[in-house]
Amino acid sequence: MIEEIYTYFSIEMIYLWLNLGVLPLWIMLLFFPNSKISQVIVASIFPLFLLSLIYSYLIFELIKIGFNFFDIFNLYLGLDELRSLFGKKEYIILFWIHFLAINLFCGAWISKDSQRYLIPKFLTFIPLIVTYFIGPIGILIYWFIRIFFSKKIALYE
Repeated sequence: MIEEIYTYFSIEMIYLWLNLGVLPLWIMLLFFPNSKISQVIVASIFPLFLLSLIYSYLIFELIKIGFNFFDIFNLYLGLDELRSLFGKKEYIILFWIHFLAINLFCGAWISKDSQRYLIPKFLTFIPLIVTYFIGPIGILIYWFIRIFFSKKIALYE
């Protein structure tokens, strides 16, 4: 019984559930950003806490099998080292959780910030979609839209 449950927590299954799990959150950000459920679930610490628990679980499991985490520092040595790290699925899943968490955080920020400056939903739709796929460009697009509604250029808050 335990072995059957354990097979559902393989790296491939975690990857699948992560991808399916963030989609409803992004759908809420795109179509229902002003709803109370979106504010409570998506724009809160809840999804980041859940992603952190999954990240911690994976680190624990990798420590149990004797995985060498010091190899992570090799990514600073060059692109060839980075490519060799991404040849291992353990590093890819850790990177992917990073990617999902940061993009979701940025998407939630865009959604909340657009509400503060009364930016129409249809104008935040494109930056949110772009942020989902390629985060920094979506944030840049939103920043340009935000300049017109806030009537100022703010490089920091």
